[in-house]
Amino acid sequence: MLMTRRLIVAITGASGVAFGVRLLEYLKAHTDVETHLMVSAAGWLTIDAELDIDRRALESLATRVYSVREVGACIASGSFATDGMVVAPCSMRTLAAIAHGLSDNLITRAADVILKERRRLVLMTRETPLNLAHLRNMTAVTEMGGIIFPPVPALYQRPVTIAEMIDHTVGRVLDLFGIGQSLNPPWDGNAGSANHAGSSGRRDDRA
Repeated sequence: MLMTRRLIVAITGASGVAFGVRLLEYLKAHTDVETHLMVSAAGWLTIDAELDIDRRALESLATRVYSVREVGACIASGSFATDGMVVAPCSMRTLAAIAHGLSDNLITRAADVILKERRRLVLMTRETPLNLAHLRNMTAVTEMGGIIFPPVPALYQRPVTIAEMIDHTVGRVLDLFGIGQSLNPPWDGNAGSANHAGSSGRRDDRA
């Protein structure tokens, strides 16, 4: 029985690294979940392009940090119990490697272990438009038990800032692992109740 809750987090080179960083921030500040972080080389490049956070500050958000070349790390073994893994964001290259079982670095090996151990794997795939290879790889991962979770903004709660859209998505990811979160309220069926103060609550009823 797993006593300490553990979540593997990987950040790859797709746009949207803020989702992975916000996930780490929330888990560090609000839970006792142990986080195990990997960032690909392309992930670091995207972090530099999209965020004002240095490497040391980002790594300090995780309980443990691994190089993607560290293929002998504990998270590469099914004997190391975890609650699962999130790739946030997940590039199409990483998706393809996972879909085809390549295990060519620690990120894809850890994902392979999660799938073979029947644990929860969530891939926050970030690309648009999608070609047939992308779609087939998403289907393959889904058939293996993984969850494809594109970070699509939910507008029904009338977000005002990008940070609110990120929080809503990260909250949904935490829900998938049964990790309590206060980043977004649950939808209760009342169109006006989940909206921000000052919004009209009006809804477009067109199908």
